[in-house]
Formats: sequence, C-alpha cells, structure tokens
Amino acid sequence: MPTHPMRADDEHTVMRDVFISHVGNMIENDPRLALVLADISAGEGRFAQIVREHPDRIINVGIREQLMIGTAGGLGLTGLRPIAHSYAPFLIERAFEQIKLDLEHQGTSAVLVSVGASYDWAEGGYTHFSPRDIGLLDSIGDWRIHTPGHPDEVPAALTNAVDSDRNAYLRLSLQENQQPHHTAAGKLSVLKRGRAATVVAVGTTLDNVLTATADMDVTVAYTNTPRPFDTETLRQLSSDDIVIVEPYQAGSSDWIINSALRDRPHRLLSLGVGRNDLNRYGTSADHDWWHGLDAAGIAGSIKRFLAL
Repeated sequence: MPTHPMRADDEHTVMRDVFISHVGNMIENDPRLALVLADISAGEGRFAQIVREHPDRIINVGIREQLMIGTAGGLGLTGLRPIAHSYAPFLIERAFEQIKLDLEHQGTSAVLVSVGASYDWAEGGYTHFSPRDIGLLDSIGDWRIHTPGHPDEVPAALTNAVDSDRNAYLRLSLQENQQPHHTAAGKLSVLKRGRAATVVAVGTTLDNVLTATADMDVTVAYTNTPRPFDTETLRQLSSDDIVIVEPYQAGSSDWIINSALRDRPHRLLSLGVGRNDLNRYGTSADHDWWHGLDAAGIAGSIKRFLAL
C-alpha cells in the first residue's frame, strides 16, 4: 500500500502532517480517543510515537479498510470516540457498507479522516480518486463534514469533529489556499460583496474562485464545513443567481441549496468534479483544468451563466 506522496515542491507542512500532530496531542489529553489505522501512516513519525506510547488505544488492522470501520464501530459502542484514517477511496467507497451498518445502523459514531481528496495523487490512477465521497455520506445520514482549505484550518476542524459526538468526516487534501480562513464551524464567511450573484467556495477551491471573480460584481462566501450547510446565511446573501464551487463531485450540494431556497425563484450553477471517468492520469492540476476547476475554467463558467 503506497503512502500518501508529498508534492515535489512542498517545503512546508501539509494538512496530513497537521492532522497527525494534532491527533497525537488530543490522544495524550483525551482518554476517550482511539485511533484505528489500515497501515497507511502507521509506522511514520508521530504516528509511530503514538503507537508506542498508547498501544491500547491505537489499532492497526492492516490493509483491511472494512475491518477498520467495523472496529471503529465497536469501539464507539464501548463509549470511546474512535478516529479512523486512510486514503479517501478506501475509507469511504471501499468501506461504505460498513459505514452504513457498523456506524449508522448501530447508532454509534466515529470520526473518519481521509487523505487524497478527489484526485490529489492522480499519478496513482483511478483507484486513488474519490470525488463521490460526500455524496455517499449524504445518502445515509446527518454527517458533519469538514473540508479544510489550508493546513492551519485542520486543528479546529478535527477538534470540532471529535467534540461533536456525531458521525463526522474530515477531508484532507494536498491542495490548499494561500491563506487560512478561520470561519466558525458550519458558517459561511463573506469575503467579498457584489450584486450579480452569490458564489460559494468550498474548501480548497477558494483561491481559484477569488481569482476567477476578481473583476466580477459578485458576492463570494467561503465554507470549510459544508455539512451542515449554512443555509441561513445563504438565504440572507442570495440573489436570484447562486454558484457553488466544490472540490468533489459537481452537484453534491444541489439538494441542500434548492431546498433552502425552495420558496423563492433562483438559478443554481454547480461546479465541481465531473461524473464521467476521463480515463486519464495526469496531475491534480491537470484534473482541475479538465474539470473546469482552475481559475480560468471557473471564470468562464460563471460568465456564461451570468451572460457577462
């Protein structure tokens, strides 16, 4: 099983490193916490230290992601707060039946923390793509979902997920915005105001959205907690035209936005990862371009939508 690769130009701490450090500190101070791994990261740095110091609360099940979720469910039933960590497609898609049965159906909860996002390691091929993870979790229950846009946003997201005592998903990525935006959990943060439309940027899409809309008279709002979605602020901001840009499958939040605005006329443009398999490797930047999630692609889509 390959470990999550670092970008060749990465000379700073990435989201996964912040998660590892913060979860180590949390385990030191919270006797409820237990960490379940499926080989990924188990022997590395801070994780290896945590394993040595707390062998009773760190379980590595090997390359058995379904067992990892089953174990987390069992730990949750004993009163512990389990955190399960692996690559996004293995954590959510491969183990989805166990998420459905061993967490949701049993009425227990866990914090699931992924790396890889939709196509961070595109060079690894389609087995490492996971743009459908949010849609899958939406299909089975009321999950709290965090999508940090910068490494500095990870500690607050992890703490919020652990403290919520509900099923939570923390979606980490190698992509990141240039600056952190510390928003209140579950709230939209307004970064720019305009009249033509409201554009919502989720997580790592923010920088491209800000670049794309720099010369447009639009409101730009940011969230790194798309579930629960801040529909109250959206209703306060919304014009007749809404655009949402998400780093996972396009349309994942349509049902929430349309429901929130069901009593008023509106148009919705959803930008995100396309549904079709492109049958291409490339890099994450290539896939942003192919799916129209680079700044130029986002700008073009919004301008066509608003007839600018």
